[in-house]
This record gives sequence, C-alpha cells and structure tokens, in this order.
Amino acid sequence: MGDLANLRGDTEMGCCSCLGFLLEPIKSVRSFHGVPNQFSLTDGNEDGDGFLFAGDPLEGHMRLIKSRPVCRLTPVKETRVLILDKDEDGRKIINEYIRERTLRVGSLCKVVLYRNSKDGKRYAVKAFYKSRLMKLRVAPSETAMTDVLREVSIMKMVEHPNIVNLIEVIDDSDQDHFYMVLEYVEGDCICEGSGPPGGIGEDTARGYFRDIVAGLMYLHAHNIVHGDIKPENLLVTSGGRVKIADFGVSHVFEDDNDELRRSPGTPVFTAPECCSGLTYHGKAADTWALGVTLYCLLLGQCPFIGDTLQETFDKIVNDPLPLPRGTEPELKNLLEGLLCKGLSS
Repeated sequence: MGDLANLRGDTEMGCCSCLGFLLEPIKSVRSFHGVPNQFSLTDGNEDGDGFLFAGDPLEGHMRLIKSRPVCRLTPVKETRVLILDKDEDGRKIINEYIRERTLRVGSLCKVVLYRNSKDGKRYAVKAFYKSRLMKLRVAPSETAMTDVLREVSIMKMVEHPNIVNLIEVIDDSDQDHFYMVLEYVEGDCICEGSGPPGGIGEDTARGYFRDIVAGLMYLHAHNIVHGDIKPENLLVTSGGRVKIADFGVSHVFEDDNDELRRSPGTPVFTAPECCSGLTYHGKAADTWALGVTLYCLLLGQCPFIGDTLQETFDKIVNDPLPLPRGTEPELKNLLEGLLCKGLSS
C-alpha cells in the first residue's frame, strides 16, 4: 500500500481482511526521507477532525482474480441476454434500463444515465462496442478490450464506500454491445462546482483527501493499483463523499511485487520513475498521483507542467516542488512526502 499505511485515522476499510492495516503498518514503497509517520494539520478541534492532512496477457490475470478473496457483500450481476428497445417517447431501453441523458463521451466508450424501470434508481452505464475495442491495440500483446475486461474483473472484487460500485455487466455474445452498469454519483468531480478560483479551500480538501486515502488504502490492501488517480476520476456524492472511479488502467498483483512497465494514465500525474519508460512500482505511483491531486485541490494547478509532453516529464523528474511562501509546515511535509522524487524503480 505504500506510504498510505502511514496516514491513519477513522478511515473506512470496508472488509475484515483489511483491518490489520489499523494495527500493522505495511512496508513503505515511496520513501518519505524523514517525514513524520503521522501528519497533523488540524482545524483546531480537540477531537482532531483534521488528522488526515497529516500467452494471453489477460488469462493469467483472470486466474489471479479468481484465486483472490472477494470483498463484496453483493455479487455483481452478470447478464448474458441483451434486449434493445424504445419506449413510447422514443427513449432507448437496455433490458430494464430506460435512457435519460448522456453524462460523458470518451474515446472508447460513452457514459449514459439510465433509470431502472423496476426500482426507479438511476445508474451510470458505460457502453462499449466490442469490435472497436478489439481492433485498438494499447500494448504489444493487449487490446483495449483487454483493459475493459481487466477493469470489470477488478471491480467485481471490490466494494467500498469510497469506490464507485459496479452493479451489473451486460454482455450478449450475439451482439457487439457491452455494458457496465455502475452506481450513479450525482455530483461532479472534486475540482468542479465548489471553492474559490485557484483551489477548493483547506476544509473541503481535507475531507476529500481523507476519502481518497481511505479508498486507495483499501485497493492497495488487496494489491490493486488504480493507475490513474486524478481529480477527473474522483467523484463527489450529493452528501459530499468522494468515490474513486475509472479502473480502466488498473492492475492486481499476487503479492507485494507491484512492478509495472506500461505507462500510467495521465502525464501530469505521472511519478518521476514512470517517465523513463522502465519498470516502476504501481502503489508508489498511485501515492505520487495522490500528492499531485492534493496539490491541485489546494492550489488549483498541477505542480509540474510544461508546454510539451517531454517538457512536462523533464519538470517532473528534475524540478523542485514549487510551494507558496508561508505554506504551513505540516502541509509542506505532507506534500513533500507524497511528491518525493528519491525513489528508484
């Protein structure tokens, strides 16, 4: 789990197999170079509410997924029959789900809001075309379909209040459509709709950061690397809880050997050791991306960004961390610990 084991408090771990994290620290992956184990940037409350500022490549993966304990209380529903229809108003119907509106259009999929005609609940449905995914190669021996199947297999394992929940997978072998029915998070991502320009404020950032750490600790406890932690993949519910979304580049490991070679998700959130194109530790890379995310929440911009991809990587590897004068010592220690560059692959 990397250095997230050092960030402790009333985080929700989600299953009994993870409770050991509250007692036994896990060996750190990213070195903090003397940063204290406990971070404290409290808001003055005596109860310490502010504590947390302190062959086929998929075949082996699928065997690994099946061999690991599943932490879900409710299994993901698997539907093998797809019925496409329209209602009297011309709205598209997928089985019992009635289309309401498009939420997001990506390069590989469309995310659409649907309402279940049986229980009236709303769900975010990721819609793919299998033929398109299988044609797009993302690595020498992997296609985009490999990534989607990996995403599904990982999301079938996990269930946590700070992770978007997978409800159902609809995959009819006779049709080209493939659907992931997900919990609908009604809010925006964590950087939208709140706070002053240039940052969302310490109080809001503190609560969001606590939730992200809780979800990421849970994933790392199960040897799952998210691979693309960034504000756009962190959604806020109407009640203010943050949920980690989008497991499209995630990986699961059999043991603590979390070495990866394939580049992680988004360049400006990439750890220095990932910029060389050599192997790196996935959990440490997640921890770095967490630090960049926290920096963005507080300052409204990324710490290292250039005009080109290579210039951005050069800044990530070589430039010192830019912190405003007067940054509180505890926060400075936390950011410098999360964004520590003294890590080899």
